[in-house]
Amino acid sequence: MFWRHILMRKGACCPMQIEVAVNKTSKYAVGESGDSAEVVERPKGGVTALMVDGQGSGRSAKIISNLVVSKAMSLVADGTRDGAVARATHDYLFALRDGKVSATLTMLSADLNSRTIVISRNSHCPVLVKQGDRVHVLADKVNPIGFHQFVKPVIHEISMEEETILLTFTDGILHAGRKYGRQLEMETLTKMLLEATAADVRQLAGQVFSLAVEREENRPGDDMTLLALGVNGNNNERTGRLHLTYPV
Repeated sequence: MFWRHILMRKGACCPMQIEVAVNKTSKYAVGESGDSAEVVERPKGGVTALMVDGQGSGRSAKIISNLVVSKAMSLVADGTRDGAVARATHDYLFALRDGKVSATLTMLSADLNSRTIVISRNSHCPVLVKQGDRVHVLADKVNPIGFHQFVKPVIHEISMEEETILLTFTDGILHAGRKYGRQLEMETLTKMLLEATAADVRQLAGQVFSLAVEREENRPGDDMTLLALGVNGNNNERTGRLHLTYPV
């Protein structure tokens, strides 16, 4: 899935563009992925990209991830702030399933109202952030939603600068290649980010995803989802686009 959203610079006629790309596949020989990913427009401008990994795999995990992502999307669309979205979504899942199932939830928000990018994590998988010539790995320890009665997300807020790129994923990619003794390393991902531009977010997502699948001998041992977001300031196009391919 690829989403392009236009953001106007204050005091300028040329727009920035938010580029969002999602690549996902299911565990090998399992027909349905337990991961869900969606993009929703924010009521005061901008977009939020959400990624959820439901506990387990297959149909049961998909039901969980769909519940979580749908709840979170509705809250974002209502104007709820990201930290409150994560807390309320946890409370919803905890009450619905009596604390017996969990899910990871990551949200990347390009907020036009605050001119910032907000990163909300309830996942052990990191978010890699490229700004300038540096890549920061956000990997603070945090609990998934659903299990514990009181859970809050880890929130980071950064300025919305041109050529910012964010990359995150579920544990199928985090642990890709581990059972074969060639796990995908953060150093490799960092190098790929440093070589990419925000206009190439779709290509970057495809390259990282293909590398992870390759490390799994083309037979993923877990559901895999990758989410990338970039702020592109070098294009005068004013048209937003959404492109989706879905395997049947």
